[in-house]
Amino acid sequence: MADAWMPGTRCIRAETDGGQLGGGAPRVVWLTLGADPRVVSAWSVAQRLNQENRPPHLVWDPLTGDVAQLLPIVRAGCALGTPEHLDYAPDRLPHPLPEVNHEGRLCVQIGVLASPREPFTCYQMIGLSEILDWLDSWRIPRRWPAGAPAPYRHATRPRSRALWAQGGHFGVSQVPDCDSIGPGGIDIDQLTGRDTIDRELAEPPVTDSPAIRLGPRTAQVVAAVG
Repeated sequence: MADAWMPGTRCIRAETDGGQLGGGAPRVVWLTLGADPRVVSAWSVAQRLNQENRPPHLVWDPLTGDVAQLLPIVRAGCALGTPEHLDYAPDRLPHPLPEVNHEGRLCVQIGVLASPREPFTCYQMIGLSEILDWLDSWRIPRRWPAGAPAPYRHATRPRSRALWAQGGHFGVSQVPDCDSIGPGGIDIDQLTGRDTIDRELAEPPVTDSPAIRLGPRTAQVVAAVG
């Protein structure tokens, strides 16, 4: 049974989401939030993103392993196409929400406390295996159709809709209709595993999709379990 809420995370539930997800290949988008994990916590960043109505699904601190979940995986996030850093002019709110937030039967948005200038795969990446196990349970293939995301100074490369349609893992700099430059030149072998880059997990039949367990997470803030 697949959990809509990642086991072991702290729930800081957003008051808004991106709505119903569309059909198509499932995907994961990795984005950096321009936040230094040595200065701010995953909890404070998650609360701020909620207040500004631009929640991703997860906020992850790769130095401590802290993970906050803002949205269930079965709802669309609101981070794609919005400013990818925390410090910006508040008068830019509200943000138009590009359709890419809704595309795919899943479109999991993972905000990492890091900067595109300093790839977070250089960190210890504590808690990564638990995140990947959860994504695997939803049969999201560990492939990178667009290859490794571009380094910080070269992140204006064309963004292919054909590659996006294949599903899998992407950096936000590879997402159509977005002008974000993160997560920078991350090492995708370190992130999802050299032996699994091209491995595809079987798509579940339409008539026999994984059972969804929403769980009892209805409070605004739920303490970490486990």
